[in-house]
Amino acid sequence: MVPDTMSQTVVLGVIGSDAHVVGITILEQALSAAGFDVVNLGVQTSQEEYAEAAVEYDAQAVLVSSLYGHAEQDCQGFHEVLEDAGVEAVTYIGGNLAVGQDDWAETRRTFEELGFDRVFDSETDPEDAIAALRADLDITSTESERATISS
Repeated sequence: MVPDTMSQTVVLGVIGSDAHVVGITILEQALSAAGFDVVNLGVQTSQEEYAEAAVEYDAQAVLVSSLYGHAEQDCQGFHEVLEDAGVEAVTYIGGNLAVGQDDWAETRRTFEELGFDRVFDSETDPEDAIAALRADLDITSTESERATISS
């Protein structure tokens, strides 16, 4: 049984014209197994769809995935759209965010400047994102939950 402290809602999707579904499918399964309520918007999700879902489901986190390398253009104005809709959630982005992503520190800085709370590369383990979510949402897990999650 998952305790109430873990019943946090996360909105997840692939932004813009990107149609890569594998990453969000893996992340959805990992987040669900960790006790999060996951709203998966699927691929080719608009900024407005993220905002609408975050409001509708009272999301505590909005997770954006992009693998086709054009996330910077897809995310221009994203946080303004969320703010205009009244969304107060942590925002994460991950994947192959830039074509020719040679300097990861620069890529991370770009997306932090766009307003994202956390930026992950395409090699990030889902457990790392879950640990970050728990920290950012101030969720503590019991020993038995940690044993269940790690097994």
